[in-house]
Amino acid sequence: MGTKEQLDGLPPHADLRRADSLAREIFSDVANKWALLIIETLAERTLRFSELRDQVEGISHKMLTQNLRMLERNGLVERTVHPTIPPRVEYTLTAPGRALRATVDVLCEWTQRHLGEIEEARGRFTG
Repeated sequence: MGTKEQLDGLPPHADLRRADSLAREIFSDVANKWALLIIETLAERTLRFSELRDQVEGISHKMLTQNLRMLERNGLVERTVHPTIPPRVEYTLTAPGRALRATVDVLCEWTQRHLGEIEEARGRFTG
């Protein structure tokens, strides 16, 4: 998040520490497992809804719909409806979505790099 001095100079809407800030609302939206997995899945190409559902194992139709709408509302995913019968709907990352994907990639790499250590810690945890 940055140093305390950097955070103290932020306008109220950009300060993640404030419950009423837009920054916290956006952070809360995208910092969930389904949004992160959708962003990672859309990283390389445009996908249809059913393709996304098949590739994001365990996500329900409802959760995929909710997260795609949220990502679209935040300008991270673009939804394109093709005028066919039935309509074909595709999803792709926008420029801000692709930029966020770089951060998601780092989080995925961190998870994989430290998986063994985390498993060991969980094995020792008695709480």
